[in-house]
Amino acid sequence: MDTHAEPEPPGTDAIASGPPIRQLFRDVIADRLPGQRPPQAAMLFDGEIDPSWDDRSFFGDFYNEILHQDTCQPATADGLVLLAVLAADDRVPARHRFQAVHLLFRAATVAERHLAETWPDTPLHADPDSEARARSAVQARTPGLLNRWPAECPAVRLALAGLAVVFPTDRTLPALAPRLQGFTDQHRSSTDIGDYVRFVLVLASQDEDRIRTATENLTDAHWAGTAREAPTQARALHLLGQMLAKVGAELAQPRDGQ
Repeated sequence: MDTHAEPEPPGTDAIASGPPIRQLFRDVIADRLPGQRPPQAAMLFDGEIDPSWDDRSFFGDFYNEILHQDTCQPATADGLVLLAVLAADDRVPARHRFQAVHLLFRAATVAERHLAETWPDTPLHADPDSEARARSAVQARTPGLLNRWPAECPAVRLALAGLAVVFPTDRTLPALAPRLQGFTDQHRSSTDIGDYVRFVLVLASQDEDRIRTATENLTDAHWAGTAREAPTQARALHLLGQMLAKVGAELAQPRDGQ
């Protein structure tokens, strides 16, 4: 009888360890993206892990691998497929699905948001080619994510509404008002959610004067402003990004047990 056990592949224990969210993300990606994966998936499947990782620090590092310090790089567009897959799988807790959609929004709007921040100067770390590829990658995944609206929780629906106005279509824009009616009924103006959904609907109108006025009114009252001479769309998306981040900080807490 051969008493020599077959050695395990290197890193097997490490791959099976790490914080729970890493294991969950790995399982989802393995199921939904068999075969070759983008390089950012190495954080899920490589043997080496950071012993200091907990759930929070791991997904912070993982998301930073994809959208590094809120800038697009040549590999960003490839990594965004990981976020789209995580956002569309019900095994992923709602707060993490929200974060995945929020990061897709950020990746799609990097150019506009940074332009509004630095106008009239060029953003310091601008990479137009990578930004355009990232935007196209998110646009390609947006219809599938919006199809999940009926089954999604309120927090993720709010993030999806942001994507809908970044990539408007003749089908999705008219659907926003009825889809957001429950939010406008429940959340008055001058609340974070109430202002966010109403601003989304202003953006959906595609009326530049209305968008400019709403952007001015909201930034004057509550939010970090941008130069009035900057393009209206860039200023509006910069504001929407701030609003979505604050809404997410409130709604994506683990108080619902998800």
